[in-house]
Amino acid sequence: MLKPSLQLRIGQQLTMTPQLQQAIRLLQLPILELNAQLQQMLESNVMLEMEEPAEREPDLPATPEATEFRADEAPAKTEEAGDYDYDPDESGVLPEPADSQLWDEVSAPGRADPWSDDDRQADIADESGQSLRDHLLWQLGMEHFTPREAVIGEALIDYINDDGYLTEGLDGILAMLPAAGGYTPAEVEQALGKVQALDPAGGGAGDLAECIRIQLAQLAADVPGRELALAVAAAKENLDLVADGELAMLRRKLGVSDAELEAALALVRGCHPRPGSAIQPQTAEYVVPDVFVRKQDNRWIVEVNRALAPKLRVNNAYAQMLRGNGEQHSALRTQLQEARWLVRSLEIRNDTLLKVARTIVSRQKGFFEHGEEHMKPMILRDVAEAVEMHESTISRVTSGKYMHTPRGVFELKYFFSSQVTGDDGSEQSSTAIRAKIRKLIGQENPASPLSDSRIAELLEADGVNVARRTVAKYREAMKIAPSSERKKKPGR
Repeated sequence: MLKPSLQLRIGQQLTMTPQLQQAIRLLQLPILELNAQLQQMLESNVMLEMEEPAEREPDLPATPEATEFRADEAPAKTEEAGDYDYDPDESGVLPEPADSQLWDEVSAPGRADPWSDDDRQADIADESGQSLRDHLLWQLGMEHFTPREAVIGEALIDYINDDGYLTEGLDGILAMLPAAGGYTPAEVEQALGKVQALDPAGGGAGDLAECIRIQLAQLAADVPGRELALAVAAAKENLDLVADGELAMLRRKLGVSDAELEAALALVRGCHPRPGSAIQPQTAEYVVPDVFVRKQDNRWIVEVNRALAPKLRVNNAYAQMLRGNGEQHSALRTQLQEARWLVRSLEIRNDTLLKVARTIVSRQKGFFEHGEEHMKPMILRDVAEAVEMHESTISRVTSGKYMHTPRGVFELKYFFSSQVTGDDGSEQSSTAIRAKIRKLIGQENPASPLSDSRIAELLEADGVNVARRTVAKYREAMKIAPSSERKKKPGR
């Protein structure tokens, strides 16, 4: 028979403090999400205030030790970085850290802010355009559709995707219509013809061949090559021959001359394969870099982007009022503590991001100087050991963060890659091998493209020992077609 009893056990358990949880959460946020969260905290905590640019003290002259480093030197290690378990002073405002110069924005000679908002005006995506469905429904209301045709037309438009293609068969659309209306297949087909006559030309087609035929049919009857172009688009097999470059076979099949076929193909190629995208273009997605890298006086300078995130600080006036009040205003004291934690967490985030970025630039100097072919193999452990942090912390720092460099904007994870050992014992980055494969394919003879085996032989001659299947895997990852499809065919 079981009896209730008390047992005493001694054990250890790792518990994350609120400070650590907040620091980790802010560490993994990209700059836009960080900005949104800081704005929310600024509105909910009266102890936080935004540091206005006009209220800031003039920046001291930047010292080379605080703002730049040589690319061949590893960044200095600090004991404070990554230490999230701290005990702030309960009686006063959190003091400024001794290395506060690290947070001052770098000033280039003759400029107050090398990447100020005035010099870096971002383009705003135009999101005012209506959707393809709204555009078609507007035309349906303006054209001469009978009430029954309008009902069918709305059902048809509901099944037209963003590219302009009809995603459902006529029988399926007929089944979707109200049974009490007694709609017939002939009515659905007639309404479809009127929908296909709307703008954009080619909308409402079931496949590419029909889309091209609809666009060609809207051309004037006296346009040279129109009838032959319609014959080319009459069958999917003809379009496949055009795509494969088998123009001689297509010419023999249609029984026309080279000049006639070229005139017809010019009309076919002038048709829009995705007519819906002309009405509803994809919105451009902009990447906001978290880190800027530039070269000055043969030195690589790394800076954290602070242009978008608001600069927060503890409200000194409120903090001074709470001193000596005992246990009064407990809610405000809680907000004061949260404000201190947030300010400190932001400093830790910036410090960690800066040191990780500096380590990446230091280790990948060859890439910044000469390009992808000189990328060195690097894993999370390499950076973690350099900055004395855990690999999981480095993973959080590099996820969703971008670096603006003279060679473009790259995600921090882009600089990490596996290694391949060459015949001479040297280590090659998989990114560098991909760049070499892309270069070899770009320099090949179009009439006799390089096979994967030949590329492997050329890489081996360059000291990179990789198997043919590895070359094929890298080529497919770069979305490069095999040699049989890259070969230029006569008449193409």
